Amino acid sequence: MTKTIFPENFLWGGATAANQYEGGYLSGGKGLSTLDAITGGNHTTPRMITYKTKEGKIESCTRGAALPEGAVGYVDPDQYYPSHVATDFYHHYKEDIALFAEMGFKCFRLSIAWSRICPKGTMEVNEEGLAFYDKVFDELLSYGIEPVVTINHFDIPMYLADELDGWSNRKVIDYFLFFCETLFKRYKDKVTYWMTFNEINFLRSWTQIGIHDNDQQAKYQAAHHLFVASGKAVKLGHEINPDFKIGMMVAYIPSYPMTCKPEDVLEALKFNREQEFYMDVQVKGYYPAHKLKEFERENVVIKKEAGDDEIIKEGTVDYIGFSYYMSTVSASDPSEVKYVGGNQMPAVKNPYLEESEWGWAVDPLGLRISLCKLYDRYNVPLFVVENGFGAVDKIEADGTIQDDYRIDYFQKHVLAMRDAIELDGVDLIGYTPWGCIDLVSAGTGEMKKRYGFIYVDMDDEGNGTLKRSRKQSFYWYKDLIKNNGN
Repeated sequence: MTKTIFPENFLWGGATAANQYEGGYLSGGKGLSTLDAITGGNHTTPRMITYKTKEGKIESCTRGAALPEGAVGYVDPDQYYPSHVATDFYHHYKEDIALFAEMGFKCFRLSIAWSRICPKGTMEVNEEGLAFYDKVFDELLSYGIEPVVTINHFDIPMYLADELDGWSNRKVIDYFLFFCETLFKRYKDKVTYWMTFNEINFLRSWTQIGIHDNDQQAKYQAAHHLFVASGKAVKLGHEINPDFKIGMMVAYIPSYPMTCKPEDVLEALKFNREQEFYMDVQVKGYYPAHKLKEFERENVVIKKEAGDDEIIKEGTVDYIGFSYYMSTVSASDPSEVKYVGGNQMPAVKNPYLEESEWGWAVDPLGLRISLCKLYDRYNVPLFVVENGFGAVDKIEADGTIQDDYRIDYFQKHVLAMRDAIELDGVDLIGYTPWGCIDLVSAGTGEMKKRYGFIYVDMDDEGNGTLKRSRKQSFYWYKDLIKNNGN
């Protein structure tokens, strides 16, 4: 008899984000979000933010850059914006959920579009938006699929960005908490697993958090407001339903020293600390000493209100959700490194690893290393909520899609999780591969960079029928779930 490694209640599933998958631009009372003003791009052409200057001139800048003071996000009718349709879950949710159920999903990770619930991000509620997610959750639950909800995934209502300068303004905490309270009360009997912010360590620009200034002072002041908001949301959620499991979510990219030279080891330590900082605050409940020293050196002064530290301490999360796609390398001498592609940031080439077509290092053992490091450091349950392989998929003459490269990637990463559970004793509660159905790439805005088990007929210019087709990996994942990873 095969020994069972993964827990009986392990949450196998898949992950998506509203701005990359949902579509339904301005449908059903939805308001504008920052990501509605981000154009498409590709591996060599960056995505652009379109905006109007104070003088009313239409201009654009690279996604992630700082907008000029007084500039406001603008949707130009002559531009293509992938988020507006994405792959149209808004109109295909029943079909898609049926496909997820066919694969045997135990859970489905999705995000809720803030501007669909609160069109301006303020304390005005759009009932039609709430009703849409009611239908989605009811459809999931009818198949026995547990919703896993990311409350905020990489965007902010446009009004809050343009009028309040986003998360640099403390007022946004109250608006976010109202949003959370609305969700917690409405879906308290439908959703158990929540995460406050997606990849909180990558929230650093107008695109994601609505701030117009990207310097260190502005970035960390906004981060403090995010921490306070998350702490308050965790505490509020537990008051509304004590059975809620509310986690944080971080992009985890472990860095190895280039050599055993102590200076390289120190550089790797510094790199890893920057990611761990966000977990330290949200899991341990306080700012680590090394970060406070960094603030002193950089003249960063975090403006706090009385009680902020207590809120952060009392609002620690129940689990860590994290994305894992790749690892990187650190070196003390910049001339020794070669930069390649990476998840929301450039990464350093590791000569011992293969890379995807987009330059992302493929490092399954790095997932086991990450699980061990995080569990050793925090001793709370872990949830791999993103992991996947972006590639160009080809439809064969017979209509099949033979994505053996994706199956190979997943097999090796699942084995890494098995080892972390069986050999290292890691408490791992679930696994939701990223883009379980094809969606728009966050980094490049492309469709040809596909992650899904399900193919969606849509190209980089938004042309296509949106027809759904099963890839070979669909059947592989179905079998994996059926056998609980064994």
